[in-house]
Amino acid sequence: MSLLEEAMETCVFLSKQKENDGYGGYVNTWTEGAEFKAAIVFDTSMQARIAEKQGVTSRYTVTTSRTLQLQYNDYFKRVRDGKFFHVTSDGDDRYTPQSASLDMNQVEAEEITSLPR
Repeated sequence: MSLLEEAMETCVFLSKQKENDGYGGYVNTWTEGAEFKAAIVFDTSMQARIAEKQGVTSRYTVTTSRTLQLQYNDYFKRVRDGKFFHVTSDGDDRYTPQSASLDMNQVEAEEITSLPR
């Protein structure tokens, strides 16, 4: 087992469903979907610290295997602590080639305190 695999934790996809509210409108509800493994690392770069001082939320780099490509605007929850994350980059931008022994794909995400309504 590699260090990267050891750093991976269980996460679960979240999907938004619109349901009838009984008054002619609707409400959004979030449901948990498939589980996956990801290593989630807080971005401590100088640019991230400057952005955080200017009001940008906490930034993270999320690493998964090549077979799982997170997409822009995906939402997921880390099972260990229940934190919510919103993917803010495209999943097909940063990955290792098929010939590489290191199997990884990376996206950027922000931590959110609650899911959008």
